[in-house]
Amino acid sequence: MGHLFRYLPQQSGYNKRLRHAAELIKNVIRVLATDTTLWTDDLWVIDSPPVECGRSRETTKRSDLAGWAQYGYCASHSRYFWGLRLHLVCTLGGLPVAFALTGAKADERQTLLEIFTADPTPVHNRPGQTLIADKNYYGKAFERDLIEAGVELLRPTRKNEPERPGARLFKPLRQTIESINQTFKAQLDLERHGGRTPAGAIVRVLQRVLALTAAIWHNDKTEQPVMRSLTAYDH
Repeated sequence: MGHLFRYLPQQSGYNKRLRHAAELIKNVIRVLATDTTLWTDDLWVIDSPPVECGRSRETTKRSDLAGWAQYGYCASHSRYFWGLRLHLVCTLGGLPVAFALTGAKADERQTLLEIFTADPTPVHNRPGQTLIADKNYYGKAFERDLIEAGVELLRPTRKNEPERPGARLFKPLRQTIESINQTFKAQLDLERHGGRTPAGAIVRVLQRVLALTAAIWHNDKTEQPVMRSLTAYDH
């Protein structure tokens, strides 16, 4: 009966168009972020929340993400997962400044240095920018590289180390970091991204980063009391 229908819809081209838009999404994230009052904040935080990509053993063997996605451990929730990590540098208000998506076992320190090397714009002409991180971001050579990039690192004291400055700040700020992560996980469904290939996973994570950036931009322009609030868009 095909001759009775002038047009038969085929498989949706949305996924193909979405994958081709990854670079455009990155550019829009930066344009919106730099157009907010939060962009000039002199205090950043960094964390690497998990991006789960599958749970069954068969998925880990057959998925196109195998080889990039890895088994990792999430200390915040005391669980293992198979997937990626979103290394996210953001302001205390939750505005994404810089980010990278890596395998779950990627070295967090090396990834952070590569973020600033690949895109030095956020730290350019910002001497004394402060970055708060957890205990995994340690090492004299690592901290020296950050200082050369213009970033001062604050982190909790590790065992067998003398007391580091700013220790009293970390407990309340840790809750802030977890709150930002929860926005991605709960309201923006970070771990339900649905990507089945590297290109698909990347662009779907970028979608979440763009959604949060756009919400903060809108709340900033409309002078809302809470910049990171997604209540008006959470339907």
